[in-house]
Parts: sequence; C-alpha cells; structure tokens
Amino acid sequence: MIHSAGRLITTVSVACTLGATAALAPIVSDAQANVVNLKTCHPSALSQPFAPWLDPAKYELAPGGDFESARWTLTGGAKRVAGSEPYAATGTLGHYSLSLPAGSSARSPLTCVDAAYPSIRFFIAGKGSVAVNVVDGSSVIPAGVAVAGGKWWPSPVMLTSSAVLGTLSGGTAQVSLTFTGLSGSPRIDDVFVDPWSRG
Repeated sequence: MIHSAGRLITTVSVACTLGATAALAPIVSDAQANVVNLKTCHPSALSQPFAPWLDPAKYELAPGGDFESARWTLTGGAKRVAGSEPYAATGTLGHYSLSLPAGSSARSPLTCVDAAYPSIRFFIAGKGSVAVNVVDGSSVIPAGVAVAGGKWWPSPVMLTSSAVLGTLSGGTAQVSLTFTGLSGSPRIDDVFVDPWSRG
C-alpha cells in the first residue's frame, strides 16, 4: 500500500513539474541559445552512487548533502541524528542523517544550477513522506515527493527545472533545495544532483 501510494504521489509530482516546465518552454525557446549554460557550475567530484539500483548516471553531492556537518538550515523539529544510509554512497560510511518529522523542513546552502543539473536523488528511510522543492529567491518550484518504506532506499529521480531557472537567470541561478516533512518521521541522507553534461 505504501509503495503504491508512493508511486502515485511521485507520478503526480513529476507530472506537475513537467507541466510547469512545459508552460515556461516558450520563454526558454525564445532565449538565445548561448544563454542556456550546459557546463556545470563547479568542478565537484562525480560518482555513480545509485549504480546498484540500475541508475548509471553520474552525480555530485549537494552542499552538505551527507549531513556529516551542520550546514543546512533546520526548522520545525528537523534535526541531524545518528545513523546513516548503509550503502556508503559517498564513498565512505557516514555517521549522520536528517530526521524530518511532519511539519519540519530543511534548506540547503545556496548552490549554482544551470541546464547541467536536471535532477535530484537521495536516500530515504523510516515511515512518512517528504516534499522536495527548488527555491530561487521568492520562487518555489516543486521537484517531487518521496515516500519512506521502512529501510533505507533511493528516492525516485526528481526533476529540478534547472534549465528553465538557468535561462531565466542569464545562464545560471543560485538556488537552495528544501525538504519538508509531510507525514510520519522519515529520514533522508546523501542528497545528490546529476550534472548530466559531464555524465
């Protein structure tokens, strides 16, 4: 039942994101081609953390996305807790993850996005669900919803609409990722973005 609900929520979330992107497509298509930046914003190390789950894409860790240090802004009961996803997706086994009880939220440090950062993926465990958004100034763009099913497992791939944000901001945009607890008390860990132009 949880997995069916999760698939439905994820499908609806991705469809909404794709719809929002399609609505903005005329703006993007009218922009000059050299405005869409296909180079990544920073030279972070790439890895294939989701390869065991048949996802060969190369990702980079979001700023502070392993929660081994307190870099994210936490509100409403969100907190770093002991225990990490067990797959050592960052290359080493971590010591912390992030608890997001219903009503709480966590916001990443600002990071650069452009057309080279189309998706987000992370690990989730426990019971409940989280909403993921990309925040660009006063604009909040939904990326998707992930439902925890007990043990640690990769989230669905979530779209960032980074090509739209980058184009509307002259090539790149400084954004934050926000995670909001919708129900239960799920935990997240190792938040990655996919810079496909280097994959």
